[in-house]
Amino acid sequence: MASHRNEKINGLIQRELSLIIIHKMKDSRIKDSNVSITRVKAAPDLKTATVYVSVFGDEKQKKVVLELLNNAKSFLRSSLGQVITVHSVPALIFEIDNSIEYGMHIESILKGLKDDKELKDQNEENS
Repeated sequence: MASHRNEKINGLIQRELSLIIIHKMKDSRIKDSNVSITRVKAAPDLKTATVYVSVFGDEKQKKVVLELLNNAKSFLRSSLGQVITVHSVPALIFEIDNSIEYGMHIESILKGLKDDKELKDQNEENS
């Protein structure tokens, strides 16, 4: 039962934190970086929550956004406390989620293999 509760809280934190970042954070570097929260994993005791963020940009931009989010932890946590009703708002830990880039990389490899196979099949037909 606790895991179902944790999943609901993870989803709630993800949704509300996304809205706070979009609407309340004024730093243009955050808004220009196309930041999205891909996943939240709260500890079972709700003392901490790891927030996985995806940033569209290069490594330098990812580092800047991660630093900005870490510097705004207290603001984000207090804003989160105003919109969610839990006994204690968890401390936020931000991490970069590279799964989207990794997925795009795998997709490009698969597309390249498919294109190579189609070219090979075409060459065999013409021979």
